Order: sequence, then C-alpha cells, then structure tokens
Amino acid sequence: MYKYNLTEEDKYLRVERFQESRINAFDKLEKRLDDIKKYLRQGKLETIKYYRENPDSYNVVLGTDMINDYFNDIETLLKPGE
Repeated sequence: MYKYNLTEEDKYLRVERFQESRINAFDKLEKRLDDIKKYLRQGKLETIKYYRENPDSYNVVLGTDMINDYFNDIETLLKPGE
C-alpha cells in the first residue's frame, strides 16, 4: 500500500507547477537569445578584424553556415503548425 495518496488538489498543484515551468522556460530561452545576439555581434567584429589583417585569406573565422543551419532547425521547431 502507498503511505501517501494524492488528492485532487495535489494533482492540480503538480499540473500547475509543470505548466508554469514550461512557460518559464521561454524566459530562459529569450535570455539566451539576447546573449547569442551579443556573441554574433562580437563574432562579426572579430571576423572583420581578421579579414582586414589577412586580406587574401579564405579561412572561415566562425562557422556561420552551421549556425545558420541550427537557426533553421529552431525556426522549424517554433513555427506554428510545423
């Protein structure tokens, strides 16, 4: 036998906490997106500096193609009806 039985109120509180955590996750993701925007700006400046110092270079400073692919995946996950 179980020593503790969930009441309807306990079940409701669990659902409420779960849903709240899922909604709060968006705040955390938005914060991370703000940080990513800063990193993108820094990466652009770093790339500009590198190419100015190495005008004949074909080196890839940062993997923007891969980043773009990840962004495509994120957009696909977030688009309504996808």
